[in-house]
Amino acid sequence: MTHNQPIVPRSNEDTKQILNRLRRVEGQVRGIQQMVEEDRYCVDILVQISAANSALKKVGLQVLEHHAKHCVVDAAQNGESDEVMDDLLKVIRQFSKT
Repeated sequence: MTHNQPIVPRSNEDTKQILNRLRRVEGQVRGIQQMVEEDRYCVDILVQISAANSALKKVGLQVLEHHAKHCVVDAAQNGESDEVMDDLLKVIRQFSKT
């Protein structure tokens, strides 16, 4: 089962929070680009890359949490538990590789 939209849509507040976090990550990446352009110390660049990776992972966990708490529960209640659990496990495996 592949969905193009969430089974249970995010609240406006959740969407706003995710977008704000993504904008911060975008700013971090721009800062890293500038550091590279300025030929800054490699360790400083790596520290900032690590921070950006961590921030992006937090966004991913927030999206994953919504999916588990809302989409998976809703699908299970509607008799689609096998398919949605397969999707959930697949995305957890994919997400944990990063």
